[in-house]
Amino acid sequence: MCFLSGWKFKGPLFCLILHCFLPLWRSPNLAGGGAAAAAAMKVVALVSGGKDSCYAMMRCIHFGHEIVALANLLPECDSVDELDSYMYQTVGHQIVEAYAQCMGLPLFRKRIQGKPKAFDLKYSETNGDEVEDLEVLLKHVKSRIPSVDAVSSGAIASDYQRLRVENVCSRLGLVSLAYLWKQDQTELLQQMVDSGISAILIKVASMGLQPQKHLGMELSAVFPVLSQLHEQFGANVCGEGGEYESLTLDCPLFKNGRIVLDESSTVLVSTSSIVQVGFLHPKRFHVEHKGLEDNRDTGKVYWVVDEAERSQCLKKQQSWTYDEATGECRVSKTEDYVTISCWLATKTHKGAGEDLSRLLYLTLELLAKEDLGWDAVLYIHLYVESMKDFAQINSMYSQHITEADCPRGVPSRSTVEVPLAACGLGDVMVEVFAARNTSKKVLHVQSISCWAPSCIGPYSQATLHGNILFMAGQIGLDPPTMALVTDGPAAETLQCLQNARAVAESFGSASTIFITVYCSLSLNKQQRKEVESQCTTFFGDGAVLPIIFYVLVSSLPKGSSVEVEPLLTCLSSNEASDVEASGMTKKLVHALPAPAEGICSSDCFSIPGHICRALVSVRSSSPLSSNFSWLVELVASILKDADLQWSDISAFRVYFVGEKTRFDETAVRSFFEAHFPALVVVPVHGLGHDTEFKVSLTLDIVALRSLQCT
Repeated sequence: MCFLSGWKFKGPLFCLILHCFLPLWRSPNLAGGGAAAAAAMKVVALVSGGKDSCYAMMRCIHFGHEIVALANLLPECDSVDELDSYMYQTVGHQIVEAYAQCMGLPLFRKRIQGKPKAFDLKYSETNGDEVEDLEVLLKHVKSRIPSVDAVSSGAIASDYQRLRVENVCSRLGLVSLAYLWKQDQTELLQQMVDSGISAILIKVASMGLQPQKHLGMELSAVFPVLSQLHEQFGANVCGEGGEYESLTLDCPLFKNGRIVLDESSTVLVSTSSIVQVGFLHPKRFHVEHKGLEDNRDTGKVYWVVDEAERSQCLKKQQSWTYDEATGECRVSKTEDYVTISCWLATKTHKGAGEDLSRLLYLTLELLAKEDLGWDAVLYIHLYVESMKDFAQINSMYSQHITEADCPRGVPSRSTVEVPLAACGLGDVMVEVFAARNTSKKVLHVQSISCWAPSCIGPYSQATLHGNILFMAGQIGLDPPTMALVTDGPAAETLQCLQNARAVAESFGSASTIFITVYCSLSLNKQQRKEVESQCTTFFGDGAVLPIIFYVLVSSLPKGSSVEVEPLLTCLSSNEASDVEASGMTKKLVHALPAPAEGICSSDCFSIPGHICRALVSVRSSSPLSSNFSWLVELVASILKDADLQWSDISAFRVYFVGEKTRFDETAVRSFFEAHFPALVVVPVHGLGHDTEFKVSLTLDIVALRSLQCT
């Protein structure tokens, strides 16, 4: 794994370090030329001498970025080949200095002074840890080349390493690029060989690999052996389990010359009959020039020696004074969950960012009263008056909710634009869903890769709590370029769903039970039907469709046409067997007699006694007040059928269409909040179980209780 590959996996730490997910993406062939990136960035590439870091640089260039510098970490003593490191490949470090000359780029090198200290999967700044050497190195590069935007690494499968690189990048305001992340290793290695990378094995540590036989072999020659070991023993073809490490001697990026290893010696670490471990110690090498007249630049090597203490970033306490508007907050509590909704009663002149700051401050105070903090939050819905304020809203959000505040992982999030101000809800409304039991699992990949869109900031792709998976809103971004796909709303919808599936598969067996599809008001009727058709066909003919609910909103992030927000279940094999055997999973359609004034439809997915996600929709031209008691009766009936109670409701949202309904928000709140105080009232432009949007009001209810399997 580029400069990070070739760890020594010891005992139970192996399970912690190597989180290999199923392959979710197929890489395009590089021979077809580069793809245009959403925004070309200047990149410093982390290099170790291994194949992965070189191919990662090639992928960066393929996606339109520019490599402007190289960075490398190596042992304090030149005579030491390999450190007891959980972060860095150091075998072959003697050769890396030639990369500057071969590529004609500056190479920044720093000797590793830290030791592995923080072993938790999630990393926070730790004095004396080897990760901090990377921060010092990259900080120096950024000071010398201020135009650097991003960092390239060859991360493929290790969350432990990826999270640490992302942590350092986040501190320095750099984007992590990990274009090899989660790719199928057999296909990936084939791509490396086909791309023209010439690399040898410089270390072996796997059953079936012998130091005397395989060290020094070309990657292309040893490929069949690696494939066979994968079939026989499940070995990682790219060496992600520490099976081997590689040394790149030539690749298409080496414009000035190729490296020739003149002399080396074999060092045997273990001669066990089961697994033999050994590496090559380079003694002499030279650069053989390629004679290209237009590529004679000689890169320089810069040593980073300044070890001054880094300043600590202290959180600034803010004093809140709001004379223009009063913060309105509602809190609902169940045995397991807390829901908080906050908004400002009137529009202010402070701007959406400052308004959000006020609301998040109030939300944190309310969480604290429940002995909770941001770490307990599973999901946050942001409703904004104008998507033009998205940048300042995002910036303020990032100041309030940080990774340091959320050691178990930052919450997932969705953001949509709805007409708040017309309903007296200010510029921003916040809905926060928190769990008292904080044993959650969060997927927060910040590296740009070919897997799924990155989340560069304090919001995650998905949050698993118990066996319910809450997924962030997905828009139609092409993962490697982070640009919206350009073939229309239907293509965006397909990309949204593919991105969501990639995220879901990272959690193993996940089943989608509900999808909210937000459609932009900019779509015409035909485009909306195409979106609906794409959603229906995505799950395959004959498949049981999840409940799909369409909401027409003013606008979406990045000018996207569609955003999807899935809810999934992740059942263990025992839980799934129990559910299947007892027929507990079912989709209910209720048809209680509706009042004369309206037509009602309802849809519900439930695992009785555990989860119920229900929609109750009304199409009416008369005042809703006459329907209130009947709606509550219908909700009670749904909960009863799901073997749940009103007290199990953990989220209660009311969507309404202002122009179709004479909506009295005060009356709705006063009626429903008697049952659920944190009722969230969301004004939208259209609602429905299809994109005809004939519904005027919908109750969206989530009831949860921990699943008890017999």
